[in-house]
Amino acid sequence: MSEQAPLAVTVVGVGHLGRHHVRLARTLPGWRCVGAFDPDRTRLEAVCAEFGARPLTSLDEAVALAEAAVIASPTVTHREVAERFLAAGRHVLVEKPIAASVAEAHEMVRIARRNGVALGVGHTEFFNPAVQAVLARAPRPRYLEAQRLSPFTRRSLDIDVVLDLMVHDLQLAQALNGGSPVREVRAVGVPVLSPRVDLANVRLEFANGCVANLTASRVSSERVRKLRLFEPDAYHSIDYADQSVSAYRLVRTGAETTISPVDVPVEKGEPLAAEHLAFQRACRGDVRAWVDGESGTAALATAVAVVEAIGGVSLP
Repeated sequence: MSEQAPLAVTVVGVGHLGRHHVRLARTLPGWRCVGAFDPDRTRLEAVCAEFGARPLTSLDEAVALAEAAVIASPTVTHREVAERFLAAGRHVLVEKPIAASVAEAHEMVRIARRNGVALGVGHTEFFNPAVQAVLARAPRPRYLEAQRLSPFTRRSLDIDVVLDLMVHDLQLAQALNGGSPVREVRAVGVPVLSPRVDLANVRLEFANGCVANLTASRVSSERVRKLRLFEPDAYHSIDYADQSVSAYRLVRTGAETTISPVDVPVEKGEPLAAEHLAFQRACRGDVRAWVDGESGTAALATAVAVVEAIGGVSLP
């Protein structure tokens, strides 16, 4: 396989998000979509007809045809499905959270490493152009706060809001802190319209001294996606939805200190498409700007710690 040759890719799971993975597998340069698989045959044929993809008859067929796979099946199936591809020497991008348990996540990482293939996790917000613009500035946060609020829907009610929504910001908080370990977790959460936690707030303290305050809700009257990051001499505010960054810095001139705006250019784009392109690069050995299995496992471990601090149950 040359670097220029398109990679044979398949998608497993064609639900709400999997449908978009099929669209990108069919349209992005660098992919040669060999088909998609979902046990729901009616849904599979409808999505494949929409994007001109081939409906595959089994997971075995998907493994046999593909060099790389995007797995968007239910979380409780991630380990089983991913292992089939990884053990066969196929590269895998699996939706977040990486697995149903930290133990399963570690096993997936081990299998990928043993077979010399890429394992990535679909923390799509990491690929938001506004996030990448701030990461490129190598921030040194002392405090950050994030709000991820959504109106109630019937999707993803098999998991609580921590693993459904907050896990994005848990991963980003770790990335913005250069992977510094979490030292302390304090959290509260309540169920509102489902049997699981629908509203949660967590305070994290990292080993480097940074404190993060994160709120996630899936019972909000409005949709909010924002993160604010405070450094010793700078401030960044990320609007995920608008893909924009507002930034300021302290300017000290002698005994006088002023606050000056900082221009942070952001080239807007589709984060999910950027994630696919990063997956392609990782398949070829370039793992820069990439959420690998280890990072996805760390995000899951922190999410589980949050759930345990709340007193809930992470997955059925």
